[in-house]
Amino acid sequence: MAQPHFPRELNSVNHLTVRAMLWLNGFAHIIIGLALAISVLMFTWLFYEDVRQAASAHNLVHGFLHALGTLMLLWSISALITAEIRYLLGSNLEVETFIEVAMVVVLRKLIVLPVQDATPTLEDLAMWVGAALLLGIMYVLVRWSQQFNSGQRRIEQPQE
Repeated sequence: MAQPHFPRELNSVNHLTVRAMLWLNGFAHIIIGLALAISVLMFTWLFYEDVRQAASAHNLVHGFLHALGTLMLLWSISALITAEIRYLLGSNLEVETFIEVAMVVVLRKLIVLPVQDATPTLEDLAMWVGAALLLGIMYVLVRWSQQFNSGQRRIEQPQE
């Protein structure tokens, strides 16, 4: 895998460097996977605490919305874990995963806005609703382009 702009004498150094970077990248993804697994345990515990506090405070609506926000964080972690598993099994990271995570975070914010200590301003509400709308449009465009590209590939491939 010699590069035309890379001196031939350094090919062995280049090869060793690439191998070391591949090992480091693999190690980094193992650490990411472990951190995501730990975060699942932490968010599960946080959800349990939210439900327990809501039941003891006798404020189920407020507590339910707060616990739902925690579950949405758990959902986003689950989407990241799924993407990490796919990556470790050899697939590419897909941009729609990160758009989905961003959508969940924005929707979580919209759900917990009514139960926050401070009343949100109209500008804050407009910003979060606008972000949700733009992320939804971006998600639809990404999915549409993926379907369009897969349709194009089927047309270009000869039928047997």
